[in-house]
Parts: sequence; structure tokens; C-alpha cells
Amino acid sequence: MKRILSTYLFVSRKLTTELLGQIAEAGFEALEIFTTRSHFDYTTKQEVQAMAGFLAQHRLALASLHAPTSRDLSATREGGAPLSICEVERVRRIEAMDELKRVIDVAEDLPYSRLILHMGGPRETADPRKRDAAFSSLEHLVLHAHHAGVTIAVENTTSEMGDPAYLRTFVDETRLTGLRFNFDIGHAHLADGPEAERVGKAFEPLRELVVSAHIHDNHGEKDEHLLPYEGSIDWESAVKTLKSAPEAELPLTLELKEKSGHETPSTAELLAAASESLDRFEREWS
Repeated sequence: MKRILSTYLFVSRKLTTELLGQIAEAGFEALEIFTTRSHFDYTTKQEVQAMAGFLAQHRLALASLHAPTSRDLSATREGGAPLSICEVERVRRIEAMDELKRVIDVAEDLPYSRLILHMGGPRETADPRKRDAAFSSLEHLVLHAHHAGVTIAVENTTSEMGDPAYLRTFVDETRLTGLRFNFDIGHAHLADGPEAERVGKAFEPLRELVVSAHIHDNHGEKDEHLLPYEGSIDWESAVKTLKSAPEAELPLTLELKEKSGHETPSTAELLAAASESLDRFEREWS
């Protein structure tokens, strides 16, 4: 199993060659870069080309990019105006598509396989107008991504439009054949229903079209992005669910959230804990 780390863990700081070196030293082989301009300026060709050099230097592969969720992410917080493909207002929807095309175009200088995308914001309601807006956006983006050699993988979230059953129905009805799914196990664990059944129930509608997964833990109440085994997910059962995907070697990305407070762990401590958690997960997987 390839060890893939999401840089969401360090999204509040610049993604430097020094940080990449520490990630590589901790035993990670590939990255999913969370695209905020303050973290990695994907709009600047010079920075994209420099990142390609840094990754090669540290022998790190780029597995995927995670699409930005906001137009104005600062270096210290997630905030600003939402960036959504579900915008009903045409001008704002085109602005969102243009920004996502810039992310896709990173592949010209820095090849990667998948763009992970949310279907709107965390509280996106299943409004028919938003559904039509999402279809209009994705019809263009899937084609643009195909030409760049990138697969768009929509992620299940806790919103109505991110619900797994809704996502599968959306793909079946719109016949967007190039669209795939990224299964987020932490988000699945936050669904309604018996805790032991949540992950399997969420995975089932997406199973045939899942091309990657995010692994992290929580206690079933909020999206904590904890290390596996720190929350209440039944990982023995979860591993069986993930192994049932048609993809022979499903890419699994560890997606953790940076901790804040007076006793924030050092980078080395964060990476060591992440690596140890994956050691245990790999034993479960085997």
C-alpha cells in the first residue's frame, strides 16, 4: 500500500521544500496537495514548476490535488467566499469553473491523476437549481480534465448534495461517464443511523465508481480528521469495506487536520504519529 499524505495537515503554512523533505523522511511516498494559494500557488507557472522539482528532489509522487473550497483562503484560516460548482448565479459559477480549470491545468507542468472535488459547500441543500448548476459545471470540467489526463473524483460530504445516494443518482441521471468518486470514510462515519453501519451504507452506492479514498477518524459527531484509531470508526470493518472496491489497489490518502492551541505538536511529532497510525492500519489491511 502506497503511503499517501494530504497536505491538508499543513494547509496553514507554505508548502516548502523543507517541509516536503520532512514528509519524505517520515516514510511517505506520495502527496495529495490541498490547493489554497497561500499553501501552494497553483496559478503561478513558476511555482508549479518549482514544486515539480521539489517533489522529484525528495522522491515524492503527486497522487492528487484537492480542489479549493474557498476563493479567499488566508494563510491562517479556512474562510472567505465559498467556491462552488453549484452556484445558481451564472457569473459566480463561471468564476468557480475558471478557478478549477487553473487547478486542472497544473497537470501541464506537474502531472497528477485525480482532482478531488466537493459538490458545493458543507451545508449544500439538494435544490434542483443547484443540481442543474453542478451538471453544467461538471460537463465542462470533466472534459477539460480528460484532455489534461486528470480524473475528477467527487467526494461524499455531510451535505445533502454530498450524500452518497444523491451523488450516485446524480451520475446515473446525468450520464457523466467520466466522473468518479473519492470515498471519505470520516464523512461517512458522520451520517445518520447506527454507528456500526454508517461506513458500509455510505460506501455501497459509490462502490463501482470509487477510485480513491480519504482515511481519517472521528467520534461520529463532528469532522475532526483524527488519526485512524483515535475516534470511534470500526477499522476492522472499514478495511473490509474498502477492500470490496473494484479498484485493485485503491489509493488511500491520510487526511488529517492541523491541531491548534498552546501545545501544538511539532512537524516531526505530527508526521511520526501519522506514520505510526499507518503502521497499524497496514497491519489491519494485511
